[in-house]
Amino acid sequence: MKDFNMNDMVKLALDNYRGRTEKYSSEDAQESIRKGLIELNNGKTTLDYRAIRDGKCPGLFSFIETVLGATTIEGLQGDEYFNQFVDYRNVAEGDQNLFRVDDSDLFVVSKAANGTQGIRRQRLGGAKEIAIPTAMRYVRIYEELNRVLSGRVDFNTMITKVSDSFRQQILNDIYTLWTGVTAEQLGGTAFFPVAGAYDEDKLLDVIAHVEAAAGGKTATVVGTKKALRNLKSSVLADTAKEDLYKYGVYGTFFGTPLVATPQRHKVGTNDFVMDDNMLTIIAGDQKPIKFVYEGDPIALAGDPMSNADLTNEYLFGEKYGMGIVVAGNNAGIGRYEISE
Repeated sequence: MKDFNMNDMVKLALDNYRGRTEKYSSEDAQESIRKGLIELNNGKTTLDYRAIRDGKCPGLFSFIETVLGATTIEGLQGDEYFNQFVDYRNVAEGDQNLFRVDDSDLFVVSKAANGTQGIRRQRLGGAKEIAIPTAMRYVRIYEELNRVLSGRVDFNTMITKVSDSFRQQILNDIYTLWTGVTAEQLGGTAFFPVAGAYDEDKLLDVIAHVEAAAGGKTATVVGTKKALRNLKSSVLADTAKEDLYKYGVYGTFFGTPLVATPQRHKVGTNDFVMDDNMLTIIAGDQKPIKFVYEGDPIALAGDPMSNADLTNEYLFGEKYGMGIVVAGNNAGIGRYEISE
């Protein structure tokens, strides 16, 4: 292990997490990672607050921060909903995360006789910049890290547990934000809400309105599988029936693409996040949800004197924020809330 440097260790951990190790079996990679962590932990198989306090474990938490930060974001970017509707931005700590939104005005085209130039001059109203506030979020990793060092659990188990916890919370936050969006939050973007029993013609009207507001761009209908199952038609091609059989939803609705949003549980409950009676229709150039990941992840050692049992807590944190930002020009959003 004496030739095992930090960069090699990070690469091995990430490759093993992805199942792509070249020189090691998965078991050998786990053991190499564990030995590397012990080396970074001043040669010990358990965490020692005093050794960490006195700077005898350099690099231990830097390694964890790097690996966990990479796996969390990598998992998000593999999510279809995230890729289609979330504009992801990674900024350095303290950098501005401003999103420019142009106004929704168009020039008025005037009718005039040949040779006439006496028409009113116009200019667009300009644009505004919107910042997305960010905040730190934490999970405790003390017990899991001790179990890795002692060989009772492998490193992948720990990073999967922490990364999945962050990823689930982030996606839940995104879904909650999107399902609760109001016309006021859309900043003047054309919004076409409809509520009531499902009606095919009403949905086609909403799609047409959204596409017209977006300058003729093709709309997409988004919803859970259960919500999309409402989109039934008396005329179904064999390919549509095949889509329903294979994927649980139709691929298109009279030429409009359908995207099924994976349902998720609210953190700590068995309640669904997404409304199974809501369809969202969107068309335009920009992704409406802005997600800002700020700075680098951080692992912090707590103070054992603050706990009754004198155990120490190690926190892993990431700083992020999100909001709805939609450009006024060439964008449209529709919402169909289906009642029983």
